[in-house]
Amino acid sequence: MARVAIVTGGTRGIGAAIARCLAAGGYRVAATYVGNEATAAALHKETGIAVFRWDVADYAACEAGVQAVEKAFAAPVDVLVNNAGITRDSMLHKMSPQQWDQVIAADLTSCFNMSRIVIGGMRERGFGRIVNVSSINGQKGQLGQTNYAAAKAGILGFTKALALESAAKGITVNAVAPGYVMTDMVAVVPPEALAKIASQIPVGRLGNPDEIANIVRFLVAEDTGFITGATITANGGQYMT
Repeated sequence: MARVAIVTGGTRGIGAAIARCLAAGGYRVAATYVGNEATAAALHKETGIAVFRWDVADYAACEAGVQAVEKAFAAPVDVLVNNAGITRDSMLHKMSPQQWDQVIAADLTSCFNMSRIVIGGMRERGFGRIVNVSSINGQKGQLGQTNYAAAKAGILGFTKALALESAAKGITVNAVAPGYVMTDMVAVVPPEALAKIASQIPVGRLGNPDEIANIVRFLVAEDTGFITGATITANGGQYMT
């Protein structure tokens, strides 16, 4: 039977591309969302991908949500893609504690919440795939994003530590660090600013969400069990590690 995959923040942008890609690859996909019900309903209507609403920053909500997914599919979750995230940009000297807390909770604590809930079952079954979506700005930093950069950098350390803990149990834990990808989040950037960003990317363009989704599909495959603790950068050469 096809494995069950959860993609958090999976109804728009990179998350929706990942959900579609995994569904096309034969996975039974649950895409989570917290705010935009119309977008989630449209994805479900178009693709048949199951959508579930809960706040990944809330541990109890994640616990109930995972239980609902496993009940709906009558199977455990074997693949988790921690993609959900928000931005609340501000220079640090103007950033409010709320802006800091919201981003850390939604972008980093959510990875703990979701992984903590599924990891026990994965260990018992001797199989699991976890992919955490970080960012180029977690690798090199960015003006006005101390909260976001800290959260996305934290994901990289979280990935490596959990990979070490889980490797002997048949579980791989990897990260993807996208550069600037054309999503709703990036689309709000003024055109002149986007043109300047693109000019700084060696390949000369922004990324496509499907390019990130294809990396995730590779990392969660049955036959990629020797890759764990890795960070795959996909930024058009803008930042090389």
